[in-house]
Amino acid sequence: MDKNTWIGFALIAAIIVGFSMLNRPSTEELERRQHYQDSLRYVRQLEQEAQQAIEQAQAALATNTADTAEVSVSLQEVYGAFAPAAIGTESETILENELLRLHVSNKGGHIQQAELKNYRSYGDTLNPLSLFKADETKLNFTLITTNNRILHTDQLYFTPQPIVADNNGNQVLTMRLMASDESSLDFVYTLSPNDYMVRMSIQNHGMQQVLAQNINYLEMQWNQLIPQHEKGRKFEDRYATLQYMFTDRDIEKLSESKYESKNITGKLRWIGYKDQFFSTVLIADDAITSARLESSLMPKTSGYIKQYQTKASVGFDPTGNNSTDFRIYLGPNHYNTLKAYDNGLEKADRLNLKSLVPLGWKIVAWINRWLVIPMFDLFVSWGLNIGLVILLMTIVIKLIILPFTFSSYRSSAKMRVLKPQLDAINAKYPPEKMQERQQATMALYQRAGVSPMSGCLPMLFQFPIVMAMFWFFPTAIELRGQSFLWAEDLSAYDAILTWQAHIPIISWFFGNHLSLFCLLMTVTNLLYTWLNMQTQAMGNDPSTKIMKWMMYLMPIFFMYIFNDYAAGLSYYYFISLLLTILQTYIFRWSVDDKKLLAQMEANAAKRSAKPKKLSLQERLEKFQREQQQIARENAKRRKY
Repeated sequence: MDKNTWIGFALIAAIIVGFSMLNRPSTEELERRQHYQDSLRYVRQLEQEAQQAIEQAQAALATNTADTAEVSVSLQEVYGAFAPAAIGTESETILENELLRLHVSNKGGHIQQAELKNYRSYGDTLNPLSLFKADETKLNFTLITTNNRILHTDQLYFTPQPIVADNNGNQVLTMRLMASDESSLDFVYTLSPNDYMVRMSIQNHGMQQVLAQNINYLEMQWNQLIPQHEKGRKFEDRYATLQYMFTDRDIEKLSESKYESKNITGKLRWIGYKDQFFSTVLIADDAITSARLESSLMPKTSGYIKQYQTKASVGFDPTGNNSTDFRIYLGPNHYNTLKAYDNGLEKADRLNLKSLVPLGWKIVAWINRWLVIPMFDLFVSWGLNIGLVILLMTIVIKLIILPFTFSSYRSSAKMRVLKPQLDAINAKYPPEKMQERQQATMALYQRAGVSPMSGCLPMLFQFPIVMAMFWFFPTAIELRGQSFLWAEDLSAYDAILTWQAHIPIISWFFGNHLSLFCLLMTVTNLLYTWLNMQTQAMGNDPSTKIMKWMMYLMPIFFMYIFNDYAAGLSYYYFISLLLTILQTYIFRWSVDDKKLLAQMEANAAKRSAKPKKLSLQERLEKFQREQQQIARENAKRRKY
């Protein structure tokens, strides 16, 4: 190898070494990691010792159930000061306001069922929608006692205290885990009127002699199954995800379409177990650390969409001077409801729960936030049926993009009236003289004052609005359960025909149903495609014929896509296409091809009569042609 090669290798090695040194953890970070690993090993060791003690005590209890004294000794050996809380009868306490009904279990002291009073699951018109029930959720905290016993709150019995009202009119429920007459651990739930947010506070009273003093955190396990609430499982599954926000306000999520787990080293502000239209969000006042998050798909026959699991650590003060505080959001993914929790807060303190409602990529989300949602809320406030609201929205949006639509049509009309001249150019210059054909075509466009791209730009401006509606309707909870015409639920597909048997090809494309609004949208789209072709200048060469077939196949392809989508979205596109067809006929009536051609010819004559100041590119091209002419003349003189 030569000298330059050795120098290259040396530079690469230097870069690698330098990068490694720059990214090497600091001494403080290494100490934190070592402390965490030591604490983790210590906890695991305590768990193993406690498990052995528990197994021995359980064996003793199984053979001495009649001996109360011996049972008490065995419970004391296993549970220590918490022995009185080791046995009991499971019961629940109801905490509710106008929106929520919470069932709080005395076993574990956690919320075992959350009912949303104003919502119903699909197919159940009697009972409030339950985000989860007793066997579908678990919230457990691990306690380490002074005698090296590791206990889990979900296995201990709490004593519910009477519900009281505080000075602000909030309902307060205290679930008390007794260790002695002077020592207890309280789970305090506070529910405000007309609110989906409940506050949970873990308060330590006189537990210094009961809990280990060298542990300044609690290990938390939070598991939840997400029941299927909607008619269309496909979209509920697509929008259900485990989402979380770091303390620096960066928001991420796990995969919606496959099993995924992540070990989070940063600090989390909240973790959200999200369904298509509802969420359970655990929000820490301080931070959630050392989290392992898992999201699993559930079988279609299980009645569940996803299973979410979290193992994490939360701060805890064993002296009892400070409480461990959370807020738990149990409610709908309604944009304005979630946004309201940030009202009046500084940017650093905002929860950004509104991100649970997906509104599309940046410019699309901006249109949804500042145009679509306010317009939708305005029309809903008039007390109109949702179907009429969508109709009004469609009309308003068509009026907004009307100038772009007309500009696009006028550009297409210009190209259409030039078609005879384009055909003449194509006939004059065969495909072998493609360069001459292109030059002649561009010269014609320049004389006529048209650009082939002028019709594309207006369509480009319309695209973000079209995409905003595409994102809005499947996630708008206001459509849920709302009927219009034959559609009983505008947030799900409106099946006009269903079947159980597998039908080759048809079942692959459309599943087991056919949606009527989607079918109407497809027929209208085919009609619009045919009408649009009549207004465009398209030749008869083979490539153009293939393009025509592709344009007819696109509506069929869209039918395959939208057959499972929300009926409200298909209804919007159906109305939008009808209005577009009406616009096209109005444009045809207002734009006369003969007058347009005469106007273009008049403008061309004016441009040719009036000298035009050349652009920089045209001056360069003219200079290049002059230089080429001079070079040819010089060549002729040298020849003779």
